Amino acid sequence: MKNFSLRTFATALSLSVLAGVAATAHAADASKATGATNATNATSNATNATSNATVKVEDAWVRATVPNQHATGVFMRLTSPEAGRLIAVESDAAKHVEVHEMAMQDDVMKMRQVPAIALPAGQPVDLKPGGYHVMLIDLARQITPGDHIDVTLIVEDAKQQQHRVPVSVEARALNAKAGEAPAKHGH
Repeated sequence: MKNFSLRTFATALSLSVLAGVAATAHAADASKATGATNATNATSNATNATSNATVKVEDAWVRATVPNQHATGVFMRLTSPEAGRLIAVESDAAKHVEVHEMAMQDDVMKMRQVPAIALPAGQPVDLKPGGYHVMLIDLARQITPGDHIDVTLIVEDAKQQQHRVPVSVEARALNAKAGEAPAKHGH
């Protein structure tokens, strides 16, 4: 599985947090020596999401694509039992995976990458069209309605421990909105 981070801020924070761990410190030094600019070592050292800090994921879906479309969005509702942050996402479905938000800037709605999304304790956070969402960029293949793809959320808790949260997302039609289940029909 290829690993993609949220760049600068998450990289610096993750590497500094993990620098105290001997194996990670060595990996971080090796990363610096090779000129790596992502948080590969930080996110590859994330723990499995087996503690009580596991994030609840609901209504996870990916927008289906048309032929030759190179990017799409992934949407879901996240609820963390304790304060945390979504700091990275991984997926084999695309070469690059980023966390984005849509926001008004000079009376124009613009999309931009963000280093993390705050997850307040016990409060749902919606990743939805027109707001926060995950972008899959340089897709490995076309995603059609009903397809399933796997993503792994990297969540950092208040103690700066990282947790991996695997999620299977189902593709919905291009015109789908949050909460709409894919159409089911028989032949």
